[in-house]
Amino acid sequence: MTQQNSSQPDNRPKNYIGSALLFVGIFSTATIAGLLILLTTPFPFVIRYNISKAWCTVVLWMSKAFCGLRYEVEGLERINPQQAVIVLSNHQSAWETLALRHILPMQSVLLKRSLLMFPIWGWALGVVKSIAIDRNNQRAALRILLEKGALYLSQGLWIVIFPEGTRTAAGEVRKFSAGGAMLAQKTGVPVMPLAHNAGDFWPRYSFLKYPGVIKVKIGPLIATKGRKAADINADAEAWIAQAIKEMG
Repeated sequence: MTQQNSSQPDNRPKNYIGSALLFVGIFSTATIAGLLILLTTPFPFVIRYNISKAWCTVVLWMSKAFCGLRYEVEGLERINPQQAVIVLSNHQSAWETLALRHILPMQSVLLKRSLLMFPIWGWALGVVKSIAIDRNNQRAALRILLEKGALYLSQGLWIVIFPEGTRTAAGEVRKFSAGGAMLAQKTGVPVMPLAHNAGDFWPRYSFLKYPGVIKVKIGPLIATKGRKAADINADAEAWIAQAIKEMG
């Protein structure tokens, strides 16, 4: 974020109030949504998935209402809900973990297993076909990703992966892990690269959220059949790095 000069109004109190309202709103509604998801586990998956998606939509609305944070998406015409793909996205904040559930078709997300330990909403993550892995055991994590990823793709779900593995600073792109590309190599399912600049307005590990417009860019599908994982990964990483550079 650019520094504020003396001729500009001090928006910090407004930012603190808006961020506090968003914080309270997220955790209160997450509890309600989590309980509803857990209560509907005996019913078809689509019901609890739609509850989770509705909650993400509510969070995006609160982000706009309380913090003046909006978003715009470029490349929506590239989405075909009838074709399952593997999405590889950069990771800068918590925003994209929520927004992509709202923007993209029905999906399974790769996440760290420790998140499932949180009461209610963590438990809810465990029943919406998330792919939970232990990053400290890379061999087992890869096996779970390949097995569950292939299964969910066969069911028509998209697979969303943040191959950097952790949140990065705004404008930064870390080296991608190979798991998502290996899943693509195994299944022949195309990869969709996706880039955003959420970290400019919803910084990692920061309580404060800032008004503005988050840009999301959806890239062209990357063919994977007959290709090596390293080449698939390199193409996705290069496209995302260039897209972030263009965002400034």
